[in-house]
Amino acid sequence: MSLFLLTFFFLYSSLHLYIFLKIKGAFALGTGLTIILILFMAVMVSAPVLVRVSERYALESFARLLSCIGYTWLGVVFLFCISSFLIDLYRLAFSAGGMVLRMNLSSLIPSPRLTFFIPVLLTSAVASYGFFEARSIRSERVVITSTKVPREVGQLTVVQISDVHLGLIVREGRLKKILREVKRAQPDILVSTGDLVDGQIDNLGELAGPLRDINPPYGKFAVTGNHEFYAGLDQALQFIEEAGFTVLRGEAREVAEFVTIVGVDDPTGRHFGLFRGPSEKAIFAGLPRERFTLLLKHPPVVDKEILGLFDLQLSGHTHKGQIFPFNYASKIFFPYDAGLVHLPRHSSLYVSRGSGTWGPPIRFLAPPEVTIITVVHADRE
Repeated sequence: MSLFLLTFFFLYSSLHLYIFLKIKGAFALGTGLTIILILFMAVMVSAPVLVRVSERYALESFARLLSCIGYTWLGVVFLFCISSFLIDLYRLAFSAGGMVLRMNLSSLIPSPRLTFFIPVLLTSAVASYGFFEARSIRSERVVITSTKVPREVGQLTVVQISDVHLGLIVREGRLKKILREVKRAQPDILVSTGDLVDGQIDNLGELAGPLRDINPPYGKFAVTGNHEFYAGLDQALQFIEEAGFTVLRGEAREVAEFVTIVGVDDPTGRHFGLFRGPSEKAIFAGLPRERFTLLLKHPPVVDKEILGLFDLQLSGHTHKGQIFPFNYASKIFFPYDAGLVHLPRHSSLYVSRGSGTWGPPIRFLAPPEVTIITVVHADRE
């Protein structure tokens, strides 16, 4: 974790230095403005740490304000740098081309000021759109056929929420929109596949009520994500249970007459010495094969040893990158980064893009979702 933080702050500081040099190249800043710019950037680089310190000392209003500003800025920085890097490549290509061809291509190379303002305009447009996209919760409908659903039952509706990240930024407003989609679906089962909470839990008490008010006939089940461990596992579990969920940690539960739900801890728990439960292979070894088996697992990683032992794995974690083009980065680490995947031996995987946001309150080309899975009866061939 410490290595991750050191790497993050090194890269984040480097991006700020890049932006600082871009601004200095575009404008003739005096000493006073330069100092103000440096101080502002220093505060923004430190914002993630300052937010957590403010939370720890119960400065909730300040922490919420700083998190909104600081994490929005984080998204702006990444968007600006990506577009600016592309323009730099364009400038470099024409500069090199002019040298190789011995031609004067300077008229095709934008000035330093223009190369600053083009990314600013692009970033402003994308960030503004992304702010509204993050609040536009959509329902994604998935149909799974199974011979394990009795003919007389017909179908089973499972609703999945994932990566809500309730905390300083995702609050009542977005939770209300998420739950509106959940209620419309009239689920038989509601599941949360990790990262329901984000950061300290002290200020989330009132958010458990709206979740608790939803009572599907076959129950609500949840598993831990990495952020449950970051937030403080005991407090996170207490909140999830107060919200009415049964937390599955390396265990299986039989619900209805034909469904088994298995839930496993997020691997992050191992780093904290808090991971619970046997291996997935051991969990599935004693389960009846004739029941429709649903596996809840935060990261979209498939254990090949249990293929054919589960019917559907529900996962999240990736956010599909949350902000394009970071979906390409997430796909490097998680090849199954979003949507439905049919696996060998009649198993399937569905990866949610997530219902909330982490860090920047922005989504771009990765809209938030509530997933409605309809499992319908299928005759044997």
